[in-house]
Amino acid sequence: MLIRRELPADVDAIAAVHRAAFAPFTPPGAEPVEPGLVAALRADTAWLPQLSFVAEGRDGRVVGHVVATRGDLAGRPALALGPLGVLPEHARSGIGSALMHAVLGAADTLGESIVVLLGHPGYYPRFGFVPAAELGVVPDVPEWASHLQVRTLTAYRPGIAGEFHYPAPFYALEENG
Repeated sequence: MLIRRELPADVDAIAAVHRAAFAPFTPPGAEPVEPGLVAALRADTAWLPQLSFVAEGRDGRVVGHVVATRGDLAGRPALALGPLGVLPEHARSGIGSALMHAVLGAADTLGESIVVLLGHPGYYPRFGFVPAAELGVVPDVPEWASHLQVRTLTAYRPGIAGEFHYPAPFYALEENG
């Protein structure tokens, strides 16, 4: 397996990864929102191409994807992580973990201070994420509080806290979903 930055030729494969990865969590007959979210993020000013990674299988096929985009934490730059997806036939093989380590390592190298995500509270602590409230980070959508998590990076300094805002495409999901 190879973890590398997304290339323009990967766009369709990335959509297919998210479509397959999130289909089990989507009502029958409905399209998962994640492929459209990634496309909307790619077209948004929040897009950070250096933080969009794919996992490539031995056959060269894209089997996983993760992205972090520019969010806002009380007027300071922060990263919004997600979505993270792996083809179901490759799930539980370490690809998601490898993608997480790659995006977090790259974000740290770029001097980012904090990464925020909405996700399962039982999964992300293995990557150093803690409930956002522990560091004084709150979502601008109160219903998200129980699943909002943060991971500090080397550039983090105490006091980086407040209300977190995702890039605009995340709110379009909320309005449409």
